[in-house]
Amino acid sequence: MVSDAIGDLIIRLKNAGTVGKAQVEVPYSKLRHAVANKLMSAGYVADVKEVNKKRVAEKALSITLAYEGSAHRISGVQRISKPGRRLYTKVEAIHKVKFGKGHLILSTPKGILTGEEAKQQGVGGEQLFIVW
Repeated sequence: MVSDAIGDLIIRLKNAGTVGKAQVEVPYSKLRHAVANKLMSAGYVADVKEVNKKRVAEKALSITLAYEGSAHRISGVQRISKPGRRLYTKVEAIHKVKFGKGHLILSTPKGILTGEEAKQQGVGGEQLFIVW
């Protein structure tokens, strides 16, 4: 059992892209599904599907990775809020990541949002991670 579901998800995506895999399967949770959908809308992931495993009665997420030529779209990730230390931010403190080339992913009362979407909607929340 993994204690940090989001950290596990983003590291699996980064590592799979580094070795050139086309797809990654991760255990299903609503939070992981919401984060994967947000990464898909930001362009870091090509497709997200919910699949049922035949042998085991559990669901999984099948995530298809996005590439630009032969380079993986995710070149780096940094986990900000961890299980032992939660970090929250107000809407005024949300800034651009890597001079606009990356995204801050937040968990807000309005769902999982990027930093730009949170600023537009005027909400702050827990800083999950940054991706570039």
